[in-house]
Amino acid sequence: MSWTSSRCPPGHRMRSIELVDMQSGGDVSRIVTRGVGHLPGGSVLEQMRYIQNYGDGFRRWLLNEPYGDPFMSIDLIVPPGNLRAQAGYIIMEAMGYPLYSGSNTICTATAILENGIVPMDEGEQQLVLESPAGLAHITAHNRGGRVESITTRSEPAFVADRNLKATVPDYGTVPFTLVWSGAYFAMVDAAALGFRLVAEEMPALARFGQAFVEAARPAVTQEHPDLGPVGPLPFAHFMGPLEPTATGYRSPSATYVHPGVICRSPTGTGTTARLALMHDCGQIQEGQTLETVSPRGSSFLGTLLGEATVGGFRAVNSEITGRAWTLAHSEIHLDLDDPLVDSSDLAGILGAGD
Repeated sequence: MSWTSSRCPPGHRMRSIELVDMQSGGDVSRIVTRGVGHLPGGSVLEQMRYIQNYGDGFRRWLLNEPYGDPFMSIDLIVPPGNLRAQAGYIIMEAMGYPLYSGSNTICTATAILENGIVPMDEGEQQLVLESPAGLAHITAHNRGGRVESITTRSEPAFVADRNLKATVPDYGTVPFTLVWSGAYFAMVDAAALGFRLVAEEMPALARFGQAFVEAARPAVTQEHPDLGPVGPLPFAHFMGPLEPTATGYRSPSATYVHPGVICRSPTGTGTTARLALMHDCGQIQEGQTLETVSPRGSSFLGTLLGEATVGGFRAVNSEITGRAWTLAHSEIHLDLDDPLVDSSDLAGILGAGD
């Protein structure tokens, strides 16, 4: 449903949307709850491809100055195509349109429950959301009107290719493994490159990540065996050493998002990719956990659930647990004539509906 202020005269060029800003592990997700019209397509994947092809100005508007910044993400709530889901959501980031994201799912599920889009139950509550990658099965733990934790299980992850290499300026040949976990991740050994994955290294990690992804892209497939074209390599995940814990392992980690962003959280999809790689290497068993810790010190807990298959690949199911916090409720206004915004493909997206 689109919405505009009653103070505006007929024929005006003003548009408005409503947002709930959340953070999980330090990564900010802007949940769009109102203001976008109907998007053609049945499934969430089809709706995502529509806005990607015909309304990408929406993503650029909310992620670029002066309205936002590229370290944020956008989650647009849309009708689900799958009857098992209570809501759908499209994820938008600086790199484009990831099909799934753990931190964005944690934030979106929390916003949906805490803002009454789906009624909240006290205690444990099951919720199913449809992402472009498929269904996310969510367990929320609620108390006193607040969501205290979200555990999300997405579609299976798998190792897609091994023994790949990229030639990176100043670093030479860098080996990596390609893993699918809602997007393709290049998995890189951080210690071999001299990184300890601490906060003061984040600018250097971002510079290396940009050079690495640009060098690695020619060697990486842009096809998913079931979902079809998914675009060029968007992510690199830097893996620190594994430290044993009572239930599994703990590891410093960092996720790079192209272009130029090191996430504040260790990311759910990065954690899931690491679990899939560890399982493929025989390093972790069903029921064991992996706690990933970002350079800023925030963490997610991943749990390996069991084996699966995706398009002939040996895959694994896993779940990620984290918590989201509300930062702001806001109404963002846009004059379509604002010279700082390319509104060439925005009017149809914001102006659709009643």
